[in-house]
Amino acid sequence: MDAISFGTDGWRATLEEFTAPRVRMVGQAVATYLDDEGHAGRPVVVGYDARETSRGFAEELARVLAANGHDVLVPERDVPTPLVAWAVVDRDLAGACMITASHNPPEYNGVKFVPDDGTPALPEVTDAIEANLAELDPLPEEEWGSVREVDLVEPHAEQALDLVDADLSGLSVVYDAMHGSGRGVTDALLERAGADVHRLRTERDPEFGGSPPAPDPEYLTELVETVRSTGADLGIANDGDADRIAVVTPGRGYLDENLFFAAVYDYLLTDDEGPAVRTVSTTFLIDRVAEAHGQEVIETPVGFKWVADAMADHDALMGGEESGGFTVRGHLRNKDGVLMALLAAAGAAEEPFDERVDRLLADLGEVHQERISVDCPDDRKDAVLDAMEAEIPDEVAGTAVEDVSTMNGFKLLLADGSWVLVRPSGTEPKLRVYAEADSEDRVAELLDAGRALVEPLV
Repeated sequence: MDAISFGTDGWRATLEEFTAPRVRMVGQAVATYLDDEGHAGRPVVVGYDARETSRGFAEELARVLAANGHDVLVPERDVPTPLVAWAVVDRDLAGACMITASHNPPEYNGVKFVPDDGTPALPEVTDAIEANLAELDPLPEEEWGSVREVDLVEPHAEQALDLVDADLSGLSVVYDAMHGSGRGVTDALLERAGADVHRLRTERDPEFGGSPPAPDPEYLTELVETVRSTGADLGIANDGDADRIAVVTPGRGYLDENLFFAAVYDYLLTDDEGPAVRTVSTTFLIDRVAEAHGQEVIETPVGFKWVADAMADHDALMGGEESGGFTVRGHLRNKDGVLMALLAAAGAAEEPFDERVDRLLADLGEVHQERISVDCPDDRKDAVLDAMEAEIPDEVAGTAVEDVSTMNGFKLLLADGSWVLVRPSGTEPKLRVYAEADSEDRVAELLDAGRALVEPLV
């Protein structure tokens, strides 16, 4: 029981710890939580990604939930997490469990819980589930629910095509599934909208070809090369469970997620209006785009659950985070790399990303951002942040500190418009140090200053 802990986005662990008995305990905890919330007997869905063990763990969860009186829907194949979340909303279900370790290496697996509104679970929900961890406590067999397979791909595709009414005829896209659950889903959706799709790594491989299914620059070199060698208009990749997206352009190669966010928000604002929600670690370029269109920006702590919560409060047009998770109004308040692939292609068909980004930076100012990590044991994180409160300098790398935000760690806002953020990782024994400025050299200086501030406190 002590090995099970729901972090930023569910419980993930290596297969040494992520075992069938513990998965069954999570299933019982979810069933108890649903009962406590007045959802006893309501149907649920249990999804799973492309990992070798995921279907088996999903079946374990389904049996536990059925033994607690819930009819359980299970997809016919491994599917992206956003398809499972959409099923909750579309079918009016009590909630969902998704077996996935997302972008982690193949020796990991995990489970996410999705509440009945399709959003990421807030801490009070996951805390309640953790408090309910227990061995299986089934109802009498005659009260058990059923388990049946359903198609989750087509309903989500219909929603995406209805929301993003785009004709992609003449647009060439290279799609990289990274051997994950986006294969046959994202690429098929792009083709249905009219795009000419060239596919990479769209075979199921539970080992993900030997690298993590993370859409980070170091794992997308083939995508960059293929976009350029084929003359494609756009490259798109999803992570292992396809809730995140990465984009590649002919000119820039890998497109920084901050720039992608700004470009898509700018595209949406040509025909719509509404604020953007971004995390504290996401670029101020979003604020500049919003200001140029007479809109506002809401800042949240890191974690898409906080983005989703703020989107509801402010009727936001778009929400996102610099790690590649985004969604838009009229869809799920949950990150969806499949829908965003269609939206990215629609935006590229309207104006190539290279041109839009160049125009935004020319009009609104250059922006560069990077992050580093500093090793820090989990049991030292709070102490380091407490100590840092007394060590906030008057200036960083020669520039005065004008303000300090403590929303999520410490964000030092500098007089020249740059900033440095130090926050604890929610998934690793590390502290993250971010910096944003108007040049790469300045970002490097700020990161060095941030490291020098933090390391002596660890």
